[in-house]
Amino acid sequence: MKKPDRYVYPAVFTYEDSQEIAVVFPDLNAATSGENDEDALFSARELLGCVMLGLEEDKEDIPLPTPLAKVACESNERVVLIDVYMPSMRLARVNRSVNRTVTLPAWLNAAAQERNINFSQVLQDGLKQRLGV
Repeated sequence: MKKPDRYVYPAVFTYEDSQEIAVVFPDLNAATSGENDEDALFSARELLGCVMLGLEEDKEDIPLPTPLAKVACESNERVVLIDVYMPSMRLARVNRSVNRTVTLPAWLNAAAQERNINFSQVLQDGLKQRLGV
């Protein structure tokens, strides 16, 4: 089954004096916070992407979002719809960097360091050339 390009879930923003804005996704049992509305929104969108990516990768059931009108809130809370564009999240996961340990003769390591050669870039270039990509 094709994975959706976008997920949209309600989040409850809670406002307390002299505290960060708490953000809870009731359908996902996930929470974050932000210093102001914009920061809370960005944090919520990032969290939603991470949670949904994790559910997809683990092949877990994706819960249906509660309709906005059915999410209860207190007087110091606001319900906001948060969306995340998943192709970007999935691509970021594929393109993440990984660490590899390599072994070099000491003289070769010293000569490369002396010339400020970026080991990671040389290895990437060499692997791309060898793989023809």
